Amino acid sequence: MFDREPILVDLALQGGGSHGAFTWGVLDRFLEEPWLRIDGISGTSAGAMNAAALAYGYSLDGSAGARRALEEFWRRVAEAGRLSPIQRAPMDLIMGRWTLDNSPSYLAIDMMSRLFSPYDLNLTGWNPLRRILTDGVDFSKIAGSPIKLFITATNVATGRARVFRNQDLTPEALIASACLPTMFQAIEIDGAAYWDGGYSGNPTITPLIRECTSQDTIIVPINPIVRPDLPRAASEILNRLNEVAFNAVLIKELRMIALLRRVADPGDEEGKKWAGMRVHRVANDVMKVLNASSKLIAEWDFFCLLREEGRRSAQSFLEHHAMDLGQRSTLDLDVFLEGV
Repeated sequence: MFDREPILVDLALQGGGSHGAFTWGVLDRFLEEPWLRIDGISGTSAGAMNAAALAYGYSLDGSAGARRALEEFWRRVAEAGRLSPIQRAPMDLIMGRWTLDNSPSYLAIDMMSRLFSPYDLNLTGWNPLRRILTDGVDFSKIAGSPIKLFITATNVATGRARVFRNQDLTPEALIASACLPTMFQAIEIDGAAYWDGGYSGNPTITPLIRECTSQDTIIVPINPIVRPDLPRAASEILNRLNEVAFNAVLIKELRMIALLRRVADPGDEEGKKWAGMRVHRVANDVMKVLNASSKLIAEWDFFCLLREEGRRSAQSFLEHHAMDLGQRSTLDLDVFLEGV
């Protein structure tokens, strides 16, 4: 525990399938600190699931309820994963390797997804998240939660982001935020079709600045921005392409924020928000040793491993930056202006 004055913060949670269990660990550690007050959360895909579970649990029993709701959500995912045809290969199980690259079922499904669409193979529009969410989350509690939520999905027709707020959230909105188009049919909401929010905002930062009181935004990343080694294997190249694509929108938004901070007029209310905002990022080194296929591993032991990594990263962040919150940015946004 850290002894300091209470501070309001916003959280920006990236998506990344099963790797979102790392974010669960970060949130679990943050929720142990009574001085750390969460004002709003922007989340995409797995980040959206974590945000919804946290807000739901918090509305029931504060931080303790939020921690329980997060654990219950990931337990339900693990239970559903036991029935999935996608499982690690026997040798990877024996060797303790967290990858699906040698799994016959994963390789077969991956190949089929390149030849057939979900409209050819998944005729009913089945999605395992639907039951997990409808059985485990009361969305009326989220609507009344004191924590503001901003959940991003991508409009298929326009390519633009739609941000769902507390009162708009339904199981379908959350599923839309995590809808990978090669695996699942697009989710229709209000006559529009939606895909994974990572294509248009991973996550979206602007609503946190405009609609929240807090001036400190903590980003919890999933996809590494920098990988020093050149990818050479086909799987490594595809993995890096996905990371670049899912980071591109966030990097552009951070670049825009850096520019706005330079030109914002501190004399008006909107200008004060941009000029006074502080941005932080929790370090995440574990993702550099995990490949893309592991995002589909739905085993409880894997989730627990990532949770502990998330807790360690959150602990390190607090040890180094607890006293910076409310005072100064710890992420240099001007770096994102280099080369522009």
